[in-house]
Amino acid sequence: MDAFFASVELLRYPQLKGLPLVIGGGRRRETEMFERLRAAYPETDWGPDSLDRIPVDFFPLLRDYVGRGVATTATYAARQFGVGSAMGLMKAARLCPQAILLPVDFDEVRRLSRTFKRVITEIAPVMEDRGVDEVYIDFTEVPGGQREGGRVLARLIQKSIFEATGLTCSIGVAPNKLLAKMASEFNKPNGISIVTPDDLERLIWPLPCRKINGVGPKADARLQSHGIHTIGELAARERDWLVAHFGKSYGAWLHEAAWGRDERPVVTESEPVGLSRETTFERDLHAVHDRAELGAILTRLCEQVAADLQRKGYLARTIGVKLTYVGFSKVTRDLTLDAPTNDAAAIRRAAGLCLKRVDLTRRFRLLGVKSSKLVKPGTAEAARGDQNGPLPKPRDKAHRDERTDLLFPELD
Repeated sequence: MDAFFASVELLRYPQLKGLPLVIGGGRRRETEMFERLRAAYPETDWGPDSLDRIPVDFFPLLRDYVGRGVATTATYAARQFGVGSAMGLMKAARLCPQAILLPVDFDEVRRLSRTFKRVITEIAPVMEDRGVDEVYIDFTEVPGGQREGGRVLARLIQKSIFEATGLTCSIGVAPNKLLAKMASEFNKPNGISIVTPDDLERLIWPLPCRKINGVGPKADARLQSHGIHTIGELAARERDWLVAHFGKSYGAWLHEAAWGRDERPVVTESEPVGLSRETTFERDLHAVHDRAELGAILTRLCEQVAADLQRKGYLARTIGVKLTYVGFSKVTRDLTLDAPTNDAAAIRRAAGLCLKRVDLTRRFRLLGVKSSKLVKPGTAEAARGDQNGPLPKPRDKAHRDERTDLLFPELD
């Protein structure tokens, strides 16, 4: 999907089309927005049906943002200034101060995500879900799917998604998932790109190695240290050389990827490894000085994880927490329960016990709650013990002091 989170907002605010728009930052505050509108324009009856009439100069600008949030996505007008996903909003503000900043509407994003995926499976049933805004499709057996090398089917999918949602998508057609992923980025927005094995040298090899899904910043830096900047330069290296420098598994995969080889099938069903929620604070928080705020944040994250588990139909046997301290050092702690759960209170108790095993004398900037070892209700794994039974005591009391007792008195 093209700039999915931003495109969802443009359905609500069509007057912002063509303008630089960044999605990220704080939570939605619709009530406050209407109050401000009524104060500024008392002669107008503002409500949910009048959003498309909000003056453009009313919207908050990125240049006024103060905090440590990150950009979820940006419109292509903002990307021209160098703004990208996962970029800190303060940095984005320096690159494109005139951009409009809006928060994410997760409920609407999820609704439209389900809608576009349902449209696709009605046309091409073999679909692999790769997150809220991306899928892989195997159309080998779709009647007429091979016409014009797949272009006819791609146009049908684009047209059907637009009619159902008002949103555009870009499609890459290729012999495998690796090449299709790269091709989908060639002609955004609302584009169709077809890559055949004969196009490897012309279309794929000139690209930087980072365009390969699976080559991250660290691997790319190592490749560049060896003078390998493009996929073509990677393909020119011998397989044995890559194995010697990058390991047996990853080195062999790099060789295959550079030559456009990928045997992975489109997987229509897969079990999630885990579900998690996290938040980056607007300012550094401390267990004593910000006890009430941290307690509320932890409770909200646990409730969100519980809701995610319940919505997807899972119980979690392991609950964990993640902290990022000032200075960006990270720590995680996990706790395996006697019985799996998707109950918010039980998750909150487990997360609190995990936090009693980390150093809370230091300020931190991020807090996350995660669930893993997921099981389906009714299975043998889920049937062990009482779902909301007692939780074990923390194994490590090294950092349990008055700070953690103040923050989590209910666990004493």
